[in-house]
Amino acid sequence: RMLSSYKPQNDVRDSYKILELEEGCSLDDVRNSYRNLAKKYHPDSSSGMADSKAFIRVEEAYRVVLSDLAAKQKSDADEEEEDQFKSKSLQHRHYLSFEGVGIGTPSQREKQYMQFRVDRATEQVLEYRQQRLESRYAGSDLSRAKDVRQSKKVKITQAVERLVEDLIQESMAKGDFDNLSGKGKPLQKFSDSPHIDPMTHNLNRILIDNGYQPEWILLQKEIRETIERLRNSIVASRRKLGEPMTLSEQKQWGRICEQFEEDIRKLNKRVDNFNLVVPILSRQMVHFSTDKEIRRARKTYEAVLEKVSASDVKENKGEEGK
Repeated sequence: RMLSSYKPQNDVRDSYKILELEEGCSLDDVRNSYRNLAKKYHPDSSSGMADSKAFIRVEEAYRVVLSDLAAKQKSDADEEEEDQFKSKSLQHRHYLSFEGVGIGTPSQREKQYMQFRVDRATEQVLEYRQQRLESRYAGSDLSRAKDVRQSKKVKITQAVERLVEDLIQESMAKGDFDNLSGKGKPLQKFSDSPHIDPMTHNLNRILIDNGYQPEWILLQKEIRETIERLRNSIVASRRKLGEPMTLSEQKQWGRICEQFEEDIRKLNKRVDNFNLVVPILSRQMVHFSTDKEIRRARKTYEAVLEKVSASDVKENKGEEGK
């Protein structure tokens, strides 16, 4: 109680000297020095240098130093915040356009300014409709106006509809819709299925008409083209080596099979990615086997040899007949 009601009277420099510290030290140094001096001068300690007056001076100096450190930290934080504000302030003349909104290139700032105008218009419409509702229900029925969720939902829906309609009319006035395909023609009827949303059906139809394809369809097409290309390449490599193969040709065929195995491994990774994004389980694909593909290439090569030999026999018979 005596220490809590005591007002410090030491100077800041004297307080640092009492704590045996120098100005600019850290908070941990101050705490460690205070702890050591308290053990040394506290009246209840078993130290031979216990002194209540010396402990009071240490306590007073500790409080002064703590307040000084807190003031320095606050001033440093204020200076840093001011420097950040100065660094973020716009100093160039060309930023005066677009009401000073946005950062980046002029095109990026123009897009950000358009979004800012949309948000500001939405807020103004909401405030206008809120004032109308408050004036309408001020004297008659306050209980209906207290339904915040319903009124907010109605306000946002009507404001967005009005804003979208204004943007459409503005684009039509500028002529942005003049070059669209099918202008002036009636829209196609939606599907007769009652389970399909008309808006979703129309958007999907527009995407399909413009050549859009989902990711899984593109991956499936890529996988099929890749395996067909690999099969043709290994058959062509086998045909170049001839029959029967020499020792050097067998080593070359081994290297071709190793490269083919690496290509199949990479292709199987694409199959895994395809199976993750395909929406239908029955459309998922299985991994390609290197051994099966090599056996298939050998069978294809043997079939080609049989066709070649058969054609040679026919040519020989024709020449003998002539």
